[in-house]
Amino acid sequence: MKILVAYYSKTGNTKAVAESIFHELQKEGAEIKPIKEVTNPDEYTLIFCGFPVHAHSVPVAVHNFIKKLSQGQKLALFSTHGSKTDGQMPKQAIHQAIGLAKGIEVLGSFTCRGQVEQEILDDLIKKPEHRAWVAEAASAKDHPDSADLEDAKMFAMGMLKKAMKFGEFHRK
Repeated sequence: MKILVAYYSKTGNTKAVAESIFHELQKEGAEIKPIKEVTNPDEYTLIFCGFPVHAHSVPVAVHNFIKKLSQGQKLALFSTHGSKTDGQMPKQAIHQAIGLAKGIEVLGSFTCRGQVEQEILDDLIKKPEHRAWVAEAASAKDHPDSADLEDAKMFAMGMLKKAMKFGEFHRK
């Protein structure tokens, strides 16, 4: 099984989670690359795909990447966001990403909080409809933290075990 940890990261939050996942899978021969550097995703059996949640959704670069994946590949999704982990925005983005993965076996997903750029918070605080979210996002200042990164490692191992069981099931 060839494993790729692919990520899109603007602020470094998603990259930190990707690196944590990679370190856990490195002994399995995994590779890590920013999405823009992945030239042939078809050579991988298991792909971990990470992204920051942008306005409830998947960034365009990640959207395009997921659409390139082929049937038979296994996908594990992870995201970072300013919302509470069980909030509606990260759930919507994960559901959108799953919807893009037609014909791909989506094994699971992981989300954690990440610091939001101050410039974005400063812009959104001016709009009354966004003030509650800005307060929520400001509390993500110290994330991803060490607990988030440990959770990402556990997610990686769980997805690897699931992919291996799924593969064995199809070989019989």
